[in-house]
Amino acid sequence: MTDAYSPNVEMLRITDLHAFYGESHILHGIDLSVNRGEVVTLLGRNGAGRTTTLKAILGLTGRRTGSVMMNGRETIAMPPHRIARLGIGYCPEERGIFASLTAEENLLLPPAVGSGGMSLDAIYAMFPNLAERRASQGTRLSGGEQQMLAMARILRTGARLLLLDEITEGLAPVIKQALGQVIRALREKGLTIVLVEQNFRFAAPLADRHYVVEHGRIVERVDKNELSSRMSTLHELLGV
Repeated sequence: MTDAYSPNVEMLRITDLHAFYGESHILHGIDLSVNRGEVVTLLGRNGAGRTTTLKAILGLTGRRTGSVMMNGRETIAMPPHRIARLGIGYCPEERGIFASLTAEENLLLPPAVGSGGMSLDAIYAMFPNLAERRASQGTRLSGGEQQMLAMARILRTGARLLLLDEITEGLAPVIKQALGQVIRALREKGLTIVLVEQNFRFAAPLADRHYVVEHGRIVERVDKNELSSRMSTLHELLGV
């Protein structure tokens, strides 16, 4: 039997994914694949459907059709709590920090969705700012510290596929640099990451592959070895 976490094994495959919010048809046939240990970005303008793609993977939209395979298992008919327990961690754009809890209480809150979650000591080594602020309430953390906490929180769960939504939004350059280092470290640990990102300069050096989303469809795929030759196309699509 093939090890689902060995290299070059497909962790996520999305085929002809359509998603709806009520009567609104948002995704119009998304197709993409992600192998174990890859970092893949979803690029595009605001409203293109990138965040909805992440939510549709988790079953958090309304009706969805098509296929979402996670480690070879079809999840399109599963409820969100069962999908999460296949080993998916989600870091939403709004971060979802519990303001009345300390940083450490926030870290301890999520349930495990798989084995091998990071220990608090390992998380504090990766996020030294959080170690210093472990007793601080969520409301007293800076925006960068809140983003670090939102990412760190899912690392305790044992998730092997991380869905990260606009993690650099509104943050200082030094914090963005630190988050880039974290993503590299997580990749070295064998985690798989799908990154929705508006900041192309942040995403470009991190990703194995870029998918450009426009009007709920994938309109371009660019592998990392094609970046230099495809930059004019990306400029046109993204306005970067």
